[in-house]
Amino acid sequence: VSVCRVCGINAGRSPGKSLKEALLGAQSDGRLTAGVYESAKIMTDDPDSVSFCVLAMDEDFQCDIALQIHFTLIQSFCFDNDISIVRVSDTQRVAEIVGDKAQLEDAHCVLITNPAEGSWEDPALEKLHLFCEESRNVNDWVPEIVLPER
Repeated sequence: VSVCRVCGINAGRSPGKSLKEALLGAQSDGRLTAGVYESAKIMTDDPDSVSFCVLAMDEDFQCDIALQIHFTLIQSFCFDNDISIVRVSDTQRVAEIVGDKAQLEDAHCVLITNPAEGSWEDPALEKLHLFCEESRNVNDWVPEIVLPER
């Protein structure tokens, strides 16, 4: 078990691997929503159904004021509704994992909704929730995760 020397967070296995597994699992179960507007609609209509939020940034993010505003609103909504949230600095990699290469802009925001009642909890998602909780304990409210290469 590895512990970060800077913040003391118990990383266990890579949060990046857990995120990739959670995204793939949610995609295969039909619990994945990609796109800023699509995600905002789900958060507004049924916030209790949202389990996890991924905000993916790329080099264009600094120049896209509208996207920055959307991210700020999404982050605030996640904080207000106890939804775990992380940042990823590779929008292209998120798009590859969720299998939506044609719609790269949709990979800027990806939501994972809760599993159906009575189904097994996703162990990768549970690790991510713990990672986010531990990050919040050291005032890292939107931790950044590096996704593994292919």
